[in-house]
Amino acid sequence: MTEDEAVDDELLTIGAFAARARLSAKALRLYDRLGLLTPAHVDELSGYRYYRADQIERARLVALLRQLDMPLAQVAEVVEAPDGAAAADRLTAYWADVETRVAGQRTLAEYLRGRLSGRSSEMYGKFVVETVDVPEQVLITETRHVLAGELPAWIGASLGRLEEGARECGGITAAPFVVYHSEVSMESDGPAESCVPVADEAAARAWVEKQGRTHATKVRVEPAQRLAYTRITKAQVAHPQILAAFEAVEEWIPGQGLWMAGPCREIYFADWDAAGAEDPVCDVAFPVR
Repeated sequence: MTEDEAVDDELLTIGAFAARARLSAKALRLYDRLGLLTPAHVDELSGYRYYRADQIERARLVALLRQLDMPLAQVAEVVEAPDGAAAADRLTAYWADVETRVAGQRTLAEYLRGRLSGRSSEMYGKFVVETVDVPEQVLITETRHVLAGELPAWIGASLGRLEEGARECGGITAAPFVVYHSEVSMESDGPAESCVPVADEAAARAWVEKQGRTHATKVRVEPAQRLAYTRITKAQVAHPQILAAFEAVEEWIPGQGLWMAGPCREIYFADWDAAGAEDPVCDVAFPVR
C-alpha cells in the first residue's frame, strides 16, 4: 500500500487528505511539527501520516488564519478555543491589533513622504516652540530598557507606581515626565526613565530604599535648567506625530542661538484618561543652554 492510498474507510493518507483540504503535504507536515494539526495515526514502521476526514475543516482554518499573517502561537489559540464564539473573539482581538498597527504605519508613511519630498519645514511650522525655566527638582525615578511597542504600557505603569510612592515623599511638586537617554524604537531599547518630582528628598531616599531593586527605582536631584518645548495634544502623542514635534524643537533650538544640554523628554501635565483627542496633554522638550 502506498502513502497516497486510503488505509481504511475512516483514515486518509497525507496525500489524499492534502488534496481534500486543498493544502500541500509539506504544509501538513509543518502543522504537525508545530502541533497545530496532529495526524490521527502514524504508522510505526513506515512513518506515514494518516488523517480523519473530520480534520479537514481544522486544516483549512489553520491555512486561512496563516493568510492573515497570524503568528503560529495565536493560530493555536484560535483553533484550540473552547467554542466558535471564543475563537471568533480571539480573531477579532488579533485583527484589531493589526488594524491599529497598519493605521500607525500608514501615518508613518505619510510622515516619511513629507520628509523625503522636502516638506519637513511645513510640518514643523505647525508647532509653537517656547522656553521655560525649571527650578531644581528632587525626582523619584524608574529606568528600563524598553522597545517602542512596550513603551506606552510601561510609561503608564511606572508613572503610576511612582505617583503612588510620592505620597510618602512629601507629595508631587510638578508634572511627571519621561526622559529618553537613548533612542527608543522597534530596534533600540533606550533606556527610558520615568520621573516624578517630589517635595522631600530624605523621605524619597527612604522610600526608594524600601523598594529594593524590583523596578530600578532611585532618587536623583535634577539641577535648575531651561527647557525648549512644544505643547501637543493627546492625538499628537501617537507615533509618528510625536517625532515631528521633537524634530520641530530640535530645528528651532540652533536658530535661537541655543544648544541642547541634555536628553529629550515628554512632560505629562494633564489627566490622560480624561483628556480628549484634541486636548493638550504633553510637552515634548529638550534642556538647552
